[in-house]
Amino acid sequence: MTSNLTNCRIIVFGKAPIPGEVKTRLFSSMDVESATALYQKLVFHTLNIAVGSKAGSVELWCSPSKEHPFFLRCAEKFRIELHQQTEGDLGRRMAHAFNEILKRVPMALLIGTDCPSLTSDDLKEARKALEQEAPVVIAPAEDGGYVLIGLRQYEPALFEGISWGTGLVLEETRERLRQSRLDWRELPQRWDVDRPEDVERLRISGLIEYIF
Repeated sequence: MTSNLTNCRIIVFGKAPIPGEVKTRLFSSMDVESATALYQKLVFHTLNIAVGSKAGSVELWCSPSKEHPFFLRCAEKFRIELHQQTEGDLGRRMAHAFNEILKRVPMALLIGTDCPSLTSDDLKEARKALEQEAPVVIAPAEDGGYVLIGLRQYEPALFEGISWGTGLVLEETRERLRQSRLDWRELPQRWDVDRPEDVERLRISGLIEYIF
């Protein structure tokens, strides 16, 4: 597939690696410093996959501030744009990012930084689905959420009243799509790193080398 980077954006949502505020569900199995270091490696891995996919221009949307030194380092290392996430719950922040970007380009993909199993080929396939006129594309997560969502048009209903952070996210989103009479494509299911058992799975996978 010949990719035009300018007509698609890959939105990466990231949090500043402030010790004690990232990967908090891992604290039962590792100390705060190790969890923070792992999070930073996950961010680097995600950005490397996104940039390497050449499925679109990559933008890192930052919280709480795009001026955090870690984000500035990411911008320099990967030659990407930084943007500020808005306030509010995850749905409001995602909706805002899509609304802003889809004013500028015809399609966008949004991913987080917790899914090392997501591949460059997944991003290419998601873009291809949008190019083939699917208005929405989703990559389900094993835990009942999703690790990627892509849109051709701004659809705020997909982000309102969703039980974020629970195993209901994907099915509630599917129901919103049905209610809105929107077709969608789903990619293969992927796993993310949220719980102590996920860290062991990551270690075995060899996707990211780290020491803790």
